[in-house]
Amino acid sequence: METKRQQKISSLLYRELSEIFMIELKGLTAGALVTVTKVVISPDLSVAKVYLSIFGTKRKKAKVDQIGERAREIRGVLGNRVRHQLRSIPMLHFFEDDSLDYIEKIDNLLKDE
Repeated sequence: METKRQQKISSLLYRELSEIFMIELKGLTAGALVTVTKVVISPDLSVAKVYLSIFGTKRKKAKVDQIGERAREIRGVLGNRVRHQLRSIPMLHFFEDDSLDYIEKIDNLLKDE
Protein backbone atom coordinates (compact mmCIF):
# COMPACT_ATOMS: atom_id res chain seq x y z
CA MET A 1 0.00 0.00 0.00
CA GLU A 2 1.49 3.28 -1.13
CA THR A 3 1.34 6.30 1.14
CA LYS A 4 -0.02 9.63 -0.10
CA ARG A 5 3.54 10.96 -0.31
CA GLN A 6 4.63 8.04 -2.50
CA GLN A 7 1.61 8.55 -4.75
CA LYS A 8 2.32 12.27 -5.15
CA ILE A 9 5.99 11.70 -5.96
CA SER A 10 5.13 8.88 -8.37
CA SER A 11 2.69 11.17 -10.15
CA LEU A 12 5.25 13.99 -10.32
CA LEU A 13 7.96 11.69 -11.69
CA TYR A 14 5.50 10.18 -14.18
CA ARG A 15 4.61 13.61 -15.61
CA GLU A 16 8.17 14.88 -15.74
CA LEU A 17 9.68 11.70 -17.21
CA SER A 18 6.96 11.61 -19.86
CA GLU A 19 7.91 15.13 -20.94
CA ILE A 20 11.62 14.35 -20.81
CA PHE A 21 11.22 11.36 -23.15
CA MET A 22 8.89 13.30 -25.44
CA ILE A 23 10.90 16.52 -25.72
CA GLU A 24 14.47 16.30 -24.47
CA LEU A 25 15.52 12.73 -25.31
CA LYS A 26 14.25 12.36 -28.86
CA GLY A 27 17.68 11.14 -29.99
CA LEU A 28 17.67 8.32 -27.46
CA THR A 29 14.23 7.12 -28.47
CA ALA A 30 14.77 7.54 -32.24
CA GLY A 31 12.94 4.94 -34.27
CA ALA A 32 10.58 3.98 -31.45
CA LEU A 33 7.71 5.45 -29.50
CA VAL A 34 8.61 5.30 -25.81
CA THR A 35 5.87 5.98 -23.29
CA VAL A 36 6.10 6.01 -19.50
CA THR A 37 3.23 3.84 -18.26
CA LYS A 38 3.88 3.68 -14.53
CA VAL A 39 6.30 4.89 -11.86
CA VAL A 40 6.56 3.04 -8.55
CA ILE A 41 8.55 4.67 -5.77
CA SER A 42 10.08 2.79 -2.84
CA PRO A 43 8.88 3.56 0.72
CA ASP A 44 12.11 5.40 1.55
CA LEU A 45 11.76 7.46 -1.68
CA SER A 46 15.26 6.51 -2.86
CA VAL A 47 14.43 4.22 -5.80
CA ALA A 48 11.91 4.65 -8.60
CA LYS A 49 10.93 1.81 -10.91
CA VAL A 50 9.91 3.29 -14.25
CA TYR A 51 7.86 1.08 -16.57
CA LEU A 52 8.12 1.89 -20.28
CA SER A 53 5.88 0.87 -23.14
CA ILE A 54 7.78 0.72 -26.43
CA PHE A 55 6.22 0.67 -29.91
CA GLY A 56 7.73 0.76 -33.37
CA THR A 57 10.64 -1.59 -32.79
CA LYS A 58 11.09 -5.32 -32.46
CA ARG A 59 14.04 -4.94 -30.10
CA LYS A 60 12.17 -3.65 -27.05
CA LYS A 61 14.53 -5.18 -24.50
CA ALA A 62 17.54 -3.62 -26.22
CA LYS A 63 15.85 -0.21 -26.18
CA VAL A 64 15.08 -0.51 -22.45
CA ASP A 65 18.71 -1.51 -21.81
CA GLN A 66 19.90 1.45 -23.86
CA ILE A 67 17.71 3.79 -21.80
CA GLY A 68 18.90 2.11 -18.59
CA GLU A 69 22.51 2.81 -19.53
CA ARG A 70 21.67 6.51 -19.70
CA ALA A 71 19.74 6.50 -16.39
CA ARG A 72 22.30 8.77 -14.76
CA GLU A 73 21.86 11.40 -17.48
CA ILE A 74 18.06 11.10 -17.32
CA ARG A 75 18.20 11.45 -13.53
CA GLY A 76 20.24 14.65 -13.95
CA VAL A 77 17.69 16.14 -16.35
CA LEU A 78 14.90 15.10 -14.00
CA GLY A 79 16.74 16.66 -11.06
CA ASN A 80 16.97 19.99 -12.85
CA ARG A 81 13.22 19.94 -13.47
CA VAL A 82 12.06 18.97 -9.96
CA ARG A 83 14.82 20.44 -7.80
CA HIS A 84 12.40 22.79 -6.01
CA GLN A 85 9.90 20.02 -5.25
CA LEU A 86 12.10 17.14 -4.06
CA ARG A 87 15.02 17.16 -1.68
CA SER A 88 16.72 14.16 -3.28
CA ILE A 89 16.12 12.61 -6.68
CA PRO A 90 15.52 8.84 -6.58
CA MET A 91 17.67 6.37 -8.49
CA LEU A 92 15.89 5.34 -11.68
CA HIS A 93 15.50 1.72 -12.78
CA PHE A 94 13.81 1.10 -16.12
CA PHE A 95 11.66 -1.91 -16.99
CA GLU A 96 9.64 -2.92 -20.02
CA ASP A 97 5.89 -2.78 -19.46
CA ASP A 98 4.56 -5.82 -21.27
CA SER A 99 0.98 -5.53 -20.04
CA LEU A 100 -0.30 -4.52 -23.49
CA ASP A 101 1.39 -7.54 -25.07
CA TYR A 102 -0.17 -9.73 -22.40
CA ILE A 103 -3.63 -8.27 -23.05
CA GLU A 104 -3.20 -8.80 -26.80
CA LYS A 105 -2.13 -12.41 -26.24
CA ILE A 106 -5.20 -13.11 -24.08
CA ASP A 107 -7.44 -11.41 -26.63
CA ASN A 108 -6.02 -13.56 -29.43
CA LEU A 109 -6.52 -16.71 -27.35
CA LEU A 110 -10.15 -15.78 -26.72
CA LYS A 111 -10.74 -15.11 -30.43
CA ASP A 112 -9.35 -18.55 -31.35
CA GLU A 113 -11.92 -20.37 -29.26
